[in-house]
Amino acid sequence: MKRWVRRLLPAPALTLVLTATWLLLNQSASLGQLLLGLLLGVSIALLTDAVSGPRPTLRRPWVAARLALVVLWDIVVSNIAVARLIVGRERDIRPGFVWFALTLRDPHAIVALAGIITMTPGTLSAELSPDQRHLLVHAFNIDDEAALLQSIHTRYELALLEIFE
Repeated sequence: MKRWVRRLLPAPALTLVLTATWLLLNQSASLGQLLLGLLLGVSIALLTDAVSGPRPTLRRPWVAARLALVVLWDIVVSNIAVARLIVGRERDIRPGFVWFALTLRDPHAIVALAGIITMTPGTLSAELSPDQRHLLVHAFNIDDEAALLQSIHTRYELALLEIFE
């Protein structure tokens, strides 16, 4: 890409997402709204480019697509499981915190894992240890702590290792 285009559009995907979001929020695709959305998208991308760190590189995009499907499936299944617990007996719910030992070292991968855990109903990323080696996870119901930790590792962390590291 030419240098002047890169300077004007440091993050083309961000610009497009912001423009589309603007059009959706205004419920209009008129020329004026499109131009205003593009102006906002380009401006915000330029302003945030100055303070953003290094961009992650996705090494295996097909693994990212597979992970997205796994996460979507887990969100659906977890919603059902949490709903069953909520309408069931309260004494059957065993909430708690567990420390998950991270294999991931890339900060983008750690953030992605924390986000995936938080998006999945019934779990929440609560804290990252100062040495960034452990993630504190709160679970709405812990039947088997080892199984929960193994599930996070096999379903999410291994894929993130392939994608980012």
